[in-house]
Amino acid sequence: VQLQASGGGLVQAGGSLGLSCTASERRFSMYATGWFRQAPGKERELVGAINWSGETTNYSDSVRGRFTISRDVAKNTVYLQMNSLKPEDTADYYCAASPRGLRVDVSGYTYWGQGTPVTVSS
Repeated sequence: VQLQASGGGLVQAGGSLGLSCTASERRFSMYATGWFRQAPGKERELVGAINWSGETTNYSDSVRGRFTISRDVAKNTVYLQMNSLKPEDTADYYCAASPRGLRVDVSGYTYWGQGTPVTVSS
């Protein structure tokens, strides 16, 4: 499965940005999807994840209440809506798919998209 992440850009602190992750194959709809981010010099970390049905989501403490993950099965796409952005949210954002259910660890995801950069200015 090939994943295409898009929507990154430059935004001021307090602003909003929406990311999309579109898959090349329909079986993506049966996979859990996670959004990760990696800032320069830091490890890749989970932002949040959504299970295959969209009924279950999981967020890191740092983004809970500000970010929302959703999925559109018809469009084979998972979204990350980011509100109230902070400079510390600046990173490359990646989407990834897990055939083994919702996972919180990087190693639990099999398919990865390329990163899309998000820069939040103060």
